[in-house]
Amino acid sequence: MSSFRRVLRTLRSSILQAIPTAIIIVILNFILLQMAPGDVVDVLAAESGAATLEGMTEMRERFGLNAPVVEQLISYLGRLAHLDLGTSARFGVPVSELIAQRLPGTLLLMVLALSTAVLIGIVLGAIMSAFAGRLPDRVLSVLSLLFYSIPNFWIGLMLIVLFSVKLGWLPSGGSGSIGMGLTGWDLIVDKARYLVLPAASLALYYVAIYGRLTRAAMLEVRSQDYVRTARAKGLPPIVVTVHHILRNALIPITTMAGMHVGAMLGGAVVVETVFSLPGLGRLAFESVLGRDLQVLLGILLLSSFLVIIMNALIDLLHAFLDPKIGAH
Repeated sequence: MSSFRRVLRTLRSSILQAIPTAIIIVILNFILLQMAPGDVVDVLAAESGAATLEGMTEMRERFGLNAPVVEQLISYLGRLAHLDLGTSARFGVPVSELIAQRLPGTLLLMVLALSTAVLIGIVLGAIMSAFAGRLPDRVLSVLSLLFYSIPNFWIGLMLIVLFSVKLGWLPSGGSGSIGMGLTGWDLIVDKARYLVLPAASLALYYVAIYGRLTRAAMLEVRSQDYVRTARAKGLPPIVVTVHHILRNALIPITTMAGMHVGAMLGGAVVVETVFSLPGLGRLAFESVLGRDLQVLLGILLLSSFLVIIMNALIDLLHAFLDPKIGAH
């Protein structure tokens, strides 16, 4: 079977699995959030300090919070069928607009952090596997274990202390310089400076995971018969390492990367709060505090779809890397 046909078959299987998964996720998100104590009316009443019982009842009726849970769920599913995520009770604007404003920053942060973690982790893992049992392997293993055991919010705070407070090289928070009127390349450089520390804070924890995973995968693949055959044919060591060992070792690494998309969305909540980034994670945190159910449902729905799409892409990559995957 050709690579193209394998990829198409894998894509069809991924879509068939994604549809019921998405429906179950939507319903579970709604039910779980309904079980949480309090609602947005309680928060708005506490903030105003002058709300009456009649006014709170009127607000709940306006927001549809007095209806039975089943009726609210049916109404929510009906809006989703028309691609309507609802309106934020706190901000009074469509949820889709709020998410569209915050999503690009979070996606950029996640892409930078995940790609950095995977690339550095693969390089470190390859070095550790090449020097297995020797000093470089032991030193890098200890460093990996150190970063793995430290929470990313603490790493973020230490990065701020070192690179912002002590050295003054990078900004400590925010998403860009205010009032500078930057355009073009200067704007890109300015935005990049504000993303270095958040991306590093989010990536360092995962560098340790990918480094140790790459080391274990490459050591396992190195002992396979086809690797010994390639060496016996007189192929250069770099060709054996890249084409035969690393290519097959990438399958568990990419699988783990797909699983980490959801975890990085959760980590973005902490990182964006520490570095004052106006992203999707910080919006989720603010929505939890404000009990803004519609915004939370929109964020959870989008996050679930991102994880599903990422895992489908990982399946397609596996079908390309390994001919045995997707052949049946």
